[in-house]
Amino acid sequence: MPIKSFELVSMDAKRFSKLGERPPQLRVDHNTSVTSISAQSETAALLDFTFTVSYVGVGLIKIEGRIVWDGDARAIASQWANKKELPPEVFNPILGAIFANCMPASVVVARDLGLPPPLPPPQVAMKKDTKMPKAKDHKSSMEVA
Repeated sequence: MPIKSFELVSMDAKRFSKLGERPPQLRVDHNTSVTSISAQSETAALLDFTFTVSYVGVGLIKIEGRIVWDGDARAIASQWANKKELPPEVFNPILGAIFANCMPASVVVARDLGLPPPLPPPQVAMKKDTKMPKAKDHKSSMEVA
């Protein structure tokens, strides 16, 4: 795997509203950004990132971290310095690692602040052509999309 290490550097979370005070329409926005890239050696690039969950008008969770990427570090750092972009074969695993590590941390922080989890709720739909299962039947007619 090209990711050698992943570390969280800081977490900042705030609740702007009082507990129990909820707006009629709560919007939750996620934003992930790579803030800097530097080459530590020929094969190790240091990527700093910020992961933000914004509960518009209600709260904010901000997580900063660092990833060490194993690959052509000089080329990645040069491309970042010139164009502020990463090739998809680098960006996709980086983004996946950020989500896989920061989303669970933000769920715990949201719970502690009394905010809803920053995950979309699962879509549950009943099948139209099936009967409800009997109490002894362990099969379910519900689907999660």
